Amino acid sequence: MAENREPQIFLFLSEILGRNIVDNKGEVMGRVYDLTAEFTEPYPIVTGIILRSIQNKNHLFLPWKDVLDMDMSISVSLGSIKELSSPNLKEGELLLKDALLDKQVVDTDGAKIRRVNDLQFLKTKLALYLVHVDVGFRGLIRRVGLIKILDIILQSLFDYKLTNQFISWKFTQPLNSPDLLRLNITQNRLSQIHPADLADILEDLDIKQRAAVFQALDIETAAEALEETDPKVQVSLINELNSEKASDIIEGMSLSEAADLLADLPKAKAEGILKEMEKDFADDVKELLSHPEREAGGMMTTSYLSFSPSTTVKEALEKIRLEAADVDLVYYAYVIDEDERLLGVISLKDLILATEDQKLENIMDDRVISVKLDDKDDTIAEQFAKYAFTAIPVVDENEKMQGTIIFKNLLEIVAPQLGK
Repeated sequence: MAENREPQIFLFLSEILGRNIVDNKGEVMGRVYDLTAEFTEPYPIVTGIILRSIQNKNHLFLPWKDVLDMDMSISVSLGSIKELSSPNLKEGELLLKDALLDKQVVDTDGAKIRRVNDLQFLKTKLALYLVHVDVGFRGLIRRVGLIKILDIILQSLFDYKLTNQFISWKFTQPLNSPDLLRLNITQNRLSQIHPADLADILEDLDIKQRAAVFQALDIETAAEALEETDPKVQVSLINELNSEKASDIIEGMSLSEAADLLADLPKAKAEGILKEMEKDFADDVKELLSHPEREAGGMMTTSYLSFSPSTTVKEALEKIRLEAADVDLVYYAYVIDEDERLLGVISLKDLILATEDQKLENIMDDRVISVKLDDKDDTIAEQFAKYAFTAIPVVDENEKMQGTIIFKNLLEIVAPQLGK
């Protein structure tokens, strides 16, 4: 026996706007100008209608609870327009046409910026929910009232029907205003996008939108996206922030990326950010800034894993588990003596395959390829090309470990279009 299910009725904003609103005596009160909605999860719920009075053209608010039917016109339970008041939006409410129609949104599922041509609602007995954003050409044609004619022409001439292009509201992040971005119910949807895709989106936005979107991100997401963003865009975004928030974000970046960004900032701005940073991180950044950008010292990071020769595999793995989240390079671990001279290197793969009681001095590779602090980018590139390493350690004239260059950091210098 089939279950009794409530029929699904879908409506478009373009079909609702302009409809007559009729009172319980059958008289026209006005026409639909906009809808108000509360931005709840998973779907915004319509809370009322903004109507334009036919008498004096004033805008009035009609609560959704007073709507009886939505056919060719909208029937309401009220007996007079005098029962309505002026619009007064509550916290968390927005005007849908004003806030979304013709505005840009991020399709977080496809990681693209889209233009909103129409909105689709699901009507139930008690409520009206915003369920889809229409970003297709069909939505645009529907708004100008030509969709039926176009369907007939395309069907008769080409046996083709123009398809809808919907994005579920669950995958939509509005960009129009900071108010929309502050409606971060549960988790901001932008944080679900890969940092490289989010960086592309930021670069495609205008300056105001870019700043609003970036400032709406949580610290971790902002740091990840900033690392993938063009250096000029990095500078513009950080310049919009106060030193305290900027330092929080930059501390979430890798040391080498943080140093590169601070080097591009105006001196006063960079100094202000450095003062707000944790001392150890700031000191490491200052060390990197003291070296020319195209030399090993300027490309390296000082955030890496190092161990004494007598460390056991078990001890090393335990330390990696504790520190991996805060280290720029995890794939290699370096073995150094008490004077910090580089003795050998061991890969994470070798550590995992070794027995727990083995000492690193017995399994490390002592044929270490390294570069000096003042080696230039072309020399470093030759080493990467010859040995196919993921990273190369940097030592001083006494063979003391100073840092390591990750291949991606080299790319950002010699081939910036590939490094980001």
